[in-house]
Amino acid sequence: MNKPGPEEYNPYYEKYISLMTEPDIRVALAAQPAEIRSALAGVPEEKGAYAYAEGKWSIKELLSHLIDGERIFAYRALRISRGDTTPIEGFEQDDYITNSHANDRSFASLLDELELQRRSNLLMLDKVDDAASSLMGIASDSPVSARAIVYIMGGHIRHHVTLLKERYLA
Repeated sequence: MNKPGPEEYNPYYEKYISLMTEPDIRVALAAQPAEIRSALAGVPEEKGAYAYAEGKWSIKELLSHLIDGERIFAYRALRISRGDTTPIEGFEQDDYITNSHANDRSFASLLDELELQRRSNLLMLDKVDDAASSLMGIASDSPVSARAIVYIMGGHIRHHVTLLKERYLA
């Protein structure tokens, strides 16, 4: 899957897409769950409710956000790659976290769910050819290609893993 051009997404998402520099996006996506597990290896369960500042998500809420994002990005990529041009609404990430009850879950549960969701998404993406990946749709009121969403999905995780390491685990 080729990297999207800047005309394929809202400039806001450049911060995510630019993080994905590997020649094969699927290989990069496949490696991310293990990278997150490695970053959290040895972190005690009770630290899962830790937030680095007032009003910020806890580590477990951050993981829940990654799971939510993974599902939503996959849904968008699926619809657009299948030629569905119906505009796709945005979502309020903080409301999702409020209702996630992430701090009541174990690291293992959250990490397993994220990994399974990513594996499912990779199976879906294996069936998206270059023509389908370049199809355009509307998500969150902006034109976007299916492949841009795939790159955003990977960059979104990479962005948050960097924050996890720098602000939560440093």
